[in-house]
Amino acid sequence: MPHPLPLTRVPALLFDSAADADSHAALVVAGLVRERNSGGQRTVLGLPTGSTPIGVYRELIRLHQEEGLDFSNVVTFNLDEYWPMPPDDRHSYHHFMRETFFDHVNIKPENAHLPPGDVPRRDVDAACAEYEAKIRKAGGIDLQLLGIGRTGHIGFNEPGSPADGRTRFVTLDPLTRADAAAGFFGEENVPLHALTMGVGTIREARKILVLALGEHKAPVVRSALEDAPTDRVPATLLNGHPDLTYLLDRGAAAELTTIKMPWRSGPIDWDDRTETKAVVWVSEQSGKALTKLQTRDLLEHDLHELLRERGPVETLRNRVFDRLDATLCTHPAGDGTKRKKKVLVFSPHPDDDVISMGGTLILLCDHGHEVHVAYQTSGATAVFDHDVRRHLDFVSAFGNLFDVAPLVNEDAGEELPERLIAALADKPPGEPDSPEVWKLKALIRRTEAVAAAEEAGVPRDRCHFQNLPFYETGRVKKQPIGDADVQNTVELLRSVQPDQVYLAGDLRDPHGTHRRCARVVGRALEEVQKEGLDPEVWRYRGAWQEFEPHEIDRAVPISPEVTARKRRAIFKHETQKDRPVFPGHDDREFWVRAEERTKATAAAFDALGLPEHFAIEAFARGPR
Repeated sequence: MPHPLPLTRVPALLFDSAADADSHAALVVAGLVRERNSGGQRTVLGLPTGSTPIGVYRELIRLHQEEGLDFSNVVTFNLDEYWPMPPDDRHSYHHFMRETFFDHVNIKPENAHLPPGDVPRRDVDAACAEYEAKIRKAGGIDLQLLGIGRTGHIGFNEPGSPADGRTRFVTLDPLTRADAAAGFFGEENVPLHALTMGVGTIREARKILVLALGEHKAPVVRSALEDAPTDRVPATLLNGHPDLTYLLDRGAAAELTTIKMPWRSGPIDWDDRTETKAVVWVSEQSGKALTKLQTRDLLEHDLHELLRERGPVETLRNRVFDRLDATLCTHPAGDGTKRKKKVLVFSPHPDDDVISMGGTLILLCDHGHEVHVAYQTSGATAVFDHDVRRHLDFVSAFGNLFDVAPLVNEDAGEELPERLIAALADKPPGEPDSPEVWKLKALIRRTEAVAAAEEAGVPRDRCHFQNLPFYETGRVKKQPIGDADVQNTVELLRSVQPDQVYLAGDLRDPHGTHRRCARVVGRALEEVQKEGLDPEVWRYRGAWQEFEPHEIDRAVPISPEVTARKRRAIFKHETQKDRPVFPGHDDREFWVRAEERTKATAAAFDALGLPEHFAIEAFARGPR
């Protein structure tokens, strides 16, 4: 069940997972469609694109196919389209909507409308006015579904957009283009312009649902729900709408006052975790170590209730200090003298293991444990074409140097390196690779992963390349998780029989791969637990973020020497080192992110008065 959130300027519902939020949004849409169908009326929907609404569309498709939800009397208007962009281009929102939704339900083609991205520039204003006229002719939008961008944009209404704006031609914000880079195989291929419904058009919808999922949306969600309306955060211009609701998962809600500081929204049921969260927060706000906190520090930060229920202050600060101190662990699987353990580390991409927990990986190996790494996806989409060309040049030069017969395709009668080089040269920007080039990119990532694992102490025969089917589409867009993904992981768990499992718990991953890989492991663990295999499960976070002190269940100190080895392991991923294909919102190199993050965790522990360490890698218990 959703939880209504207090202390927000507009209504907001919190869901335990993104899937729950998706299902709720789909049920609201389905309820409206069924209601209007029963009265012989059509339903006019405003629809978004991007990764956020995909789960909603999948649930609506299920409701259509399994429960007979009828879309034959539904009219749709999409928010936006890139410009210039032909409708049959695979990067167009026309193509996205057909592939993701329209082709799977019984919406009539003439009832599905999107802004035209292929009109000449001189005709754009007239096309936008015509789009507005079509919306008015349809009777206006009954329900508008929205996502929210990290700039606070809705549709492509970037910061500075007018509150009364209509469908128009816009220039995209650099951050918006960076977020779209994955779908275009590089930011340089993302269009500079788009057509978008205006905020004024969106505000006229009779009902608005804003869906926000993932921790990378948390800062803008806090601004949208708690700050005064401003055109610097266009989503806030919707405030005051008579039927506006935000639907949030726990990641997106993480920065809201009622979540981050729940004691400010009224009485709460205090437990060890909320107690730790509150006392650590006071320590950070006051600039005092835990053991120096006094009663007045808690009173000045509105924690009277905590003092009454769990105090006095000396008991509180000692209990929280001991709790955090107990997380420090120099031997994460034991020192290996009594029993060698089997450890299985799941790495969503071929470099997440060494980037995210490379120091712990080294310690586990140094302590003599049997460590395996499962690389869940090939990571092939993240290899630049020029890296492929470099490897092909090596293959050709190797053949010439040692007089090795050229690699020839028997059917085509031509040398393989030359054919692959031609395939790269002929590929339009932003288009997917040929199957052969994809395989070669996967091979490059594989050899880098083995080299990095060996640097950390993991033998190559304990490197497992799962190539989970959901990822291996040859495109940035991936498939839903399937039984094949789960069974692949179940078989690996049965084979290794691990005592410990580590998996990515980074919900901020902008590509969604970490989230999907975590769900695959979670489902597989549920299956093997029925067979009696019940390993310890630890979550790590990736290159984008770290756990907060109150979230940490195990803190592994990392020395300068181990940090240097970890850096060398990360350097083995040559294609990702200087500039990854999909840098997300952080331009720092991965090794820099990793070192600065772990040093920041150590500094946070030090500021709390805990033992000082050079760096700390943090983990939380099992999937939550």
